[in-house]
Amino acid sequence: MRRFLLHIVFGVAVGVVLFLFRESLAPSLSISSPERIGMVGRFTSDSLPLVIQEKLSTGITKLGPDGAAAAGISSSWESKEDGRVWTFTIDPNLRWQDNSVITSKDIRYSFPDTRVIYPDTQKIEFHLKDPYTAFPILVSRPIFKKGLLGNRNWKVKKINFDGQLIRELLIEDKETLEQEFYRFYESEQNLRLAFKLGEVDKIFEISNAKEFFDWKNIKIDQVLKEQRFVGIFLNNDDPRLSDKSFRQALAYAIDKNSFGQNRALSSVSPLSWAYNPLVKEYEYNPTRAKELFNQIKREQQPKTIMIATIPSLLDVAEVVAKGWREVFGIEVVIQVAAGIPENFQALLATQEIPPDPDQYSMWHSTQKETNITHYNSPRVDKLLEDGRRTLDIEGRRRIYIDFQRFLVEELPVIFLYHPITYTISRK
Repeated sequence: MRRFLLHIVFGVAVGVVLFLFRESLAPSLSISSPERIGMVGRFTSDSLPLVIQEKLSTGITKLGPDGAAAAGISSSWESKEDGRVWTFTIDPNLRWQDNSVITSKDIRYSFPDTRVIYPDTQKIEFHLKDPYTAFPILVSRPIFKKGLLGNRNWKVKKINFDGQLIRELLIEDKETLEQEFYRFYESEQNLRLAFKLGEVDKIFEISNAKEFFDWKNIKIDQVLKEQRFVGIFLNNDDPRLSDKSFRQALAYAIDKNSFGQNRALSSVSPLSWAYNPLVKEYEYNPTRAKELFNQIKREQQPKTIMIATIPSLLDVAEVVAKGWREVFGIEVVIQVAAGIPENFQALLATQEIPPDPDQYSMWHSTQKETNITHYNSPRVDKLLEDGRRTLDIEGRRRIYIDFQRFLVEELPVIFLYHPITYTISRK
């Protein structure tokens, strides 16, 4: 009987202590369920969203707020042969999540026309075919050991596949034991439905949240994406759009302030060290638009324009079409497409802006697959080539300031705005 009495007394004492100190002990005693987060996209182990990759690991470098490269797993780097050879020194104090030391031979980036040399366990050299001064940006992508083993606090706990595609992913902070559970969906429509059905507790960065504005007990966070722009890409090979004056007329005929978003002025982010805020803005000016349109010979004036776009931008396309119809009196047809059509006249789309101002792949005339507007400007070609060879940061800035000025003047794309994304979570 005495033994049972001692157990009772001890239990009461523990209960009193837990009650008195419940607030300070709660974080260590409570085990909460992982936050269930829904995202749009189809991803493999090699193509997880960057926001998840950066929780798990680091690249040789990492990006600063202005898009410049800073030290990642490398403590320093240097360039030789005018930007053809790049040598990175790995920080010897860094370890993988299995506690093994990170060595140069753990790094497995693959770039075309690039030879990789490992002088020792802490150095890695990249020998490029041509000079490329933005190379440190390329190696900012997080690196992993086998099995998505990274070098940061968050680590993969569980992963479920559907064939080669990741369907679900559970990650955990090894220090706080906080967990996040991700589910991936093919479209925003499917993701919104999953939220309504209770499959997820949070929707991460969708473009349209109107249907949730009146919901109670939810939180909606808005994020301005200055590393993206919404614009109208104009096919320069199309006879009706090959005339620069007509492209400018189209730009003047759009009331860009009507979208209620932050204006985008060029293809370089306002956050970038190379941004040029002094480019032509093409403020809404229907009179100027008509003047430019009337400079085209009557028999060559377009009678119809087709805009291709995705469903989430359909409202924007309608605004653009209405403006063009009213100013020019032409027919405007809107085509809804799942992706980039092989042949288009005008394409309304959202474009991710590279962190470095080098946009050779987007605008250089030799880039047949990625220069979707078929833009061809010897002057811009030369600037893009020089920007890749110039090591001096001020020299590069001057080059890309001119690049933006000429690109906006010739207008292969009409810049509209930087989009806002919405993250929705239950309170």
